[in-house]
Amino acid sequence: MTSVTDDLPLAADFPKATVEDWRKLVDGVLKGAPFEKLVGKTYDGIRIDPLYPRAKGVAPVVGRPPAAPWQIVQRIDHPDAALANAQALTDLENGATGLALVFAGGSGAHGFGLEPSADAVAKVLKDIHLDAGIGLELQIGPQSRMAAIHVAEYVKSKGLDPAACNIRFGLDPLAAAAVWGHSPYTWDEIVPAVAGAIKGLAALGFKGPFASADGRVIHDAGGSEVQELAFVLACGVAYLRAIEGAGIPLEQAQSMVYARLAADADQFLTMAKFRALRLLWARIEQACGLTPKPLFIAADTAWRMLTQRDPYVNMLRATMATFAAGLAGANAITVLPHTLALGLPDPFARRVARNTQLLLLEESNLARVSDPAAGAGGIETLTAQLCDAAWALFQESEKAGDAFAALQQGVFQSKVAAARKARDANIAKRRDVLTGASEFPNLHEREATVLKATPIALPPYGEQKYKFDALPPIRLAEPFEALRDKSDAALKARGARPKVFLANLGTPADFTARATFAKSFFEAGGIEAVDSEGFADPAKLTAAFKASGAELACLCSSDKVYAGQAEPAARALQTAGSRHIYLAGRPTDAEAALRAAGVTGFVFAGGDALATLQDAYRRMEQP
Repeated sequence: MTSVTDDLPLAADFPKATVEDWRKLVDGVLKGAPFEKLVGKTYDGIRIDPLYPRAKGVAPVVGRPPAAPWQIVQRIDHPDAALANAQALTDLENGATGLALVFAGGSGAHGFGLEPSADAVAKVLKDIHLDAGIGLELQIGPQSRMAAIHVAEYVKSKGLDPAACNIRFGLDPLAAAAVWGHSPYTWDEIVPAVAGAIKGLAALGFKGPFASADGRVIHDAGGSEVQELAFVLACGVAYLRAIEGAGIPLEQAQSMVYARLAADADQFLTMAKFRALRLLWARIEQACGLTPKPLFIAADTAWRMLTQRDPYVNMLRATMATFAAGLAGANAITVLPHTLALGLPDPFARRVARNTQLLLLEESNLARVSDPAAGAGGIETLTAQLCDAAWALFQESEKAGDAFAALQQGVFQSKVAAARKARDANIAKRRDVLTGASEFPNLHEREATVLKATPIALPPYGEQKYKFDALPPIRLAEPFEALRDKSDAALKARGARPKVFLANLGTPADFTARATFAKSFFEAGGIEAVDSEGFADPAKLTAAFKASGAELACLCSSDKVYAGQAEPAARALQTAGSRHIYLAGRPTDAEAALRAAGVTGFVFAGGDALATLQDAYRRMEQP
């Protein structure tokens, strides 16, 4: 009998696969198209090949302790502290292992947040055992900075051992300055306040970390992975210097700084980004003469990828982001509820956010393997490329003086603006797909419910003495959502949405593909598509168009049918009163003749969908 310990070479009878064999198969599919068509590029210009060999001689990137789960962190941001406390207790009772107290005015508050008063802190923390292993993260801004002191005082008032409380205090004036684009103080004036607060909290017995280097600022503003990493490095080093300048040894300061990163639905880029940050921070620790220790990295699923339309797709995006951050070694993950872009999430949205992590941890056991990406050629290569590019940008910020000086000189802002411009162009052309917003829209979706709450209004923070370009948060779907809002307004005012008549020509085999494309194209902008049967008779076509009540029309068929029927169909629709006639397909040699017949626009994959839809509204609004 064969021993159960013997190898079982299941593929031994098959020839060894080679890259050359793969290229032959690929070239057969490409049919003469260049291989570069399969090569992608990130917004940092980093090349992504379609196939990589196994990476050799690499070790896993050290993150969480082996097999240790990440903290399942829930946002607590209800302006009513008593209701926020009820939410927190429910979350902890149902699987959360950490809480993010999001205070009004914080960089990640997104319109809501807790009141930064001692009374509110006491109410929200009522009956929560802070010394029982719960992770607590404070998300604060300059206007709510006293919340950190109030939390420390609350711990003292309850007689708890500060060292037994796992609290990340989240001091981060650089993030606020970057988002606002101004500061009432210079960095030299800010440093003593930040370092003094950290020194005071440490003297009370809190173990920290205290200062947060928050990359979400860059990500939320539309920046790239390299820019996010470099900003975290610049801010982290600035805080290390501030702490050391207050007389705290670097060996102690090392554990007083942590990082926040955004995790989005691009799985491989997210994994590579988190891995790269650990390697980059270890390089900084070594440069400081320190023995590297794993950096604590907190992750938030990305704000910018949330959509207001078809918000349930946000659950899928958040799942991918959590999956990637968890596999890449994040120590704590906060899932933004899928309705956060619409308002304050209700209990259902909060439960889904919590269970997204519970399922991945408890049922998929993602934490059981440390750095499963180690040795994967694609992710290892991408990690190394991110490291090289981010380090170069970090050095550029260092040449400016420090993170604050880099903001004053626009080092980060100029690069974020370029990345966002390129990203906006790809979203407008639907190359970067936003499911439910720019693609596969549902004009008849059910409205999601959110809680009614009045946000906390905080007074402005100081004078805007030192101004520079701001990095405000954006959501990528906003331009398409603005058109959907126009459609909703028309529906409310007139009882009907703007419409486009799909003037299908020929048989279903001729027009179905392009009619399906045109329907998604127009409805992404809130323009309801009225479908039709195929027509060959212009008179029947115009009768159907008039009966549809549409102002716009779009010819849909194959190139073969267009050759004989598009021009007479366009003339007939123009005579029937169509204010604008589109043709589904790219312009061809017949473009001049088609335009002469009445076609005024073309809709096709890769075209600027956003500009076309905005122009359609302008045409419909003309008297």
